[in-house]
Amino acid sequence: MLGILFALPAILGLLIFTLGPMIYSLYMSFTDYSGSNSPTFIGLDNYTRMFSGEDQYFYKSLGVTLYFVVLSVPTGIIYSFLLAILLNRNIKGKAIFRTVFYLPSIVPIIAISFIWLWLLNPDLGLANEMLRAIGLPGSQWIFGEKSVVPSLALMNLWTTGGTMIIFLAGLQDIPRSLYEAIEIDGGSKLHKLRNITIPMMTPTIFFNLIMGIINGFQVFSQAYVMTSGGPNNASLFYVFYLYREAFQFSRMGSASAIAWVLFIIIMLLTYMVFKTSKKWVYYEGDEAR
Repeated sequence: MLGILFALPAILGLLIFTLGPMIYSLYMSFTDYSGSNSPTFIGLDNYTRMFSGEDQYFYKSLGVTLYFVVLSVPTGIIYSFLLAILLNRNIKGKAIFRTVFYLPSIVPIIAISFIWLWLLNPDLGLANEMLRAIGLPGSQWIFGEKSVVPSLALMNLWTTGGTMIIFLAGLQDIPRSLYEAIEIDGGSKLHKLRNITIPMMTPTIFFNLIMGIINGFQVFSQAYVMTSGGPNNASLFYVFYLYREAFQFSRMGSASAIAWVLFIIIMLLTYMVFKTSKKWVYYEGDEAR
């Protein structure tokens, strides 16, 4: 009874601030509601409007977001994993380096967006100045239709400090005796990486993959601050599209339907990753495969 009493604030918070709004938004997704009128029940019209192609921005935003996830999630995981391996070595000042690489992840995303807005300026930005200094042509970066999403994926690498710390914690949990066994057998660093580090890190990779997919589909601030969904809707991310429906066009019912479709997409992708994890994720204590 005492345990339930201590857990009651969390339970009430879940019911009032999470489940309650979710159930209400599910109801709103079947209505025509602008925020100022009374909700009018319209059945599946909001969903039909999306999937039939009547709303031309639904599939566009979904494609743009999927493109961003495909680019940013693998590169973010690989980059932060390699960074964690480097920072796990016994080098002088490694605590300082860890802090430097982690700090950008705690800077507010709005501030980061403004910094990168200057860095990626085609005329005065540091990125193009560096390219020109080595004799390479500049890029339009976030101002070009074809380059805007890759540019935002590149920017995403700067904020992978949290992922790096998780990988670093996983690396430090690998028993040293396993590496010593490889050394006794005459194995190289590549053998250690392939046969010890990567298999032992698969649970951590699995966790970061799940979080990367969830966060990737919810990207919003970069488009809101830096591109406003442009140029020509090339960075119209799904959540920014949801925001426009709700707060610019005052279609709250439609926005609720969009939010539930996003919820289902993330749930399905997460389920698929969990189903495949049995084939590639190794947990300590599992029998050798």
